[in-house]
Amino acid sequence: MRVIHSGVWGFASSPIVTEDEIRRITRLAVEIARASAIAKRSDVRLAPVPAYVENWVTPMTRHPLSVSDADKQAWAQGIVDKASKVPGVIAVNVSATVGYEWRYFASSEGSYIEQEFFTTTPSMSVTARVGDVTRTRNYPGVSGNAGWEIIDECDFPDAAERVANEAVEHCTAKPLGASGLRDLILSPSHAALTIHEIIAHATELDRVVGYEANYAGTSFVKLSDVGKLKYGSRHLNVYADKTSRGLGSVGFDDDGVKSQKWDIIRDGILVGLQTNRETAHFVGEDFSRGCTYGSTWRDYPFLRMPNIQLEPGPENAPTREQMIADVRNGVMIDGRGSYSIDQQRYNGQFGGHVFWEIRNGRITRMVTDVTYNAITTDFWANLDAVTGPREWQMFGTGGDAKGQPTQTNAISHGSPWLLVRNIMTGAAFD
Repeated sequence: MRVIHSGVWGFASSPIVTEDEIRRITRLAVEIARASAIAKRSDVRLAPVPAYVENWVTPMTRHPLSVSDADKQAWAQGIVDKASKVPGVIAVNVSATVGYEWRYFASSEGSYIEQEFFTTTPSMSVTARVGDVTRTRNYPGVSGNAGWEIIDECDFPDAAERVANEAVEHCTAKPLGASGLRDLILSPSHAALTIHEIIAHATELDRVVGYEANYAGTSFVKLSDVGKLKYGSRHLNVYADKTSRGLGSVGFDDDGVKSQKWDIIRDGILVGLQTNRETAHFVGEDFSRGCTYGSTWRDYPFLRMPNIQLEPGPENAPTREQMIADVRNGVMIDGRGSYSIDQQRYNGQFGGHVFWEIRNGRITRMVTDVTYNAITTDFWANLDAVTGPREWQMFGTGGDAKGQPTQTNAISHGSPWLLVRNIMTGAAFD
């Protein structure tokens, strides 16, 4: 229950859904607002929102409950069998996780919104042993707000043998070597985390204005940067989207605002931020972008990032293979690994899951011990090429933590393959 009293928010929650309990927590929320008003700097300002009476269900073409257990098992077993045939493989794990959530929202402004969310997430890992060395190759699937069609479209059956061979190769991979400037080719599954940390978090408006400061909060971005800041090269085009089948998509946010899509970066220039009803006025907008979310009934809803996507290039953009051919000294990175970023999202260091050295336009070997440094605007200024629509993928991530007490949510970040030039690589292992 959220109320505005004395110009400030009050919030209280309970797992007991009765009329008496609703009245009790409403009174408690009002008391909390009155107490909080002592320290207020200004009254809450909410952007207007239309009233909606709707029932929204995740769009899907194949309901997960319509698939038999036998078909589900056959899908997983077929992938396991393919990967297990590769010599050196000692374990294969394949799963498809389906999530369901029901939410109901009602407001004094006349909205009554019921929503049902279905998420589907495939995952695969292959473990190999060569001599006394054991390594696991984690291969994420493309997850989404959708039904079993996510599994029907999954590339695991085609990728199983390749992933198994990479697990074996990983067992004999050697360190990259001395640190230095190298070109990077980043896969969509790896780029997702970099986009998340130094674009998505940095453009949350509550961080920008200092509302979110305690828990790795604030941002290097300023309100005056919108329309002016050169965030990256002309190849950097980024948009927010809560209407796709990404994990962060909904019909309506927790303020009752209908989901939408909008630009964040266009031709390398920062043009938009993530807003909700109480922050929209900071950027001179009289409407919310619909970014309010609370993890559960007990959590206070506040500004959370939507799906943030990096656009592919045109149809005639270079392919991944053409990117490799254009690199003299570099590393190709796939999957997520360790990362460390300052709280303003300006200075970071990223690892990955698997790495390949590139020399004179050819992949030479799988390597280990790779990290790269990223000063946000310098890093994206060195973005030299992106692949086209056919090599664009959207990967999900859970456990996105924010706030105190901490709340987590799941979102998706889409990206083509990226070519970033002259990046300091390997310094963490010198």
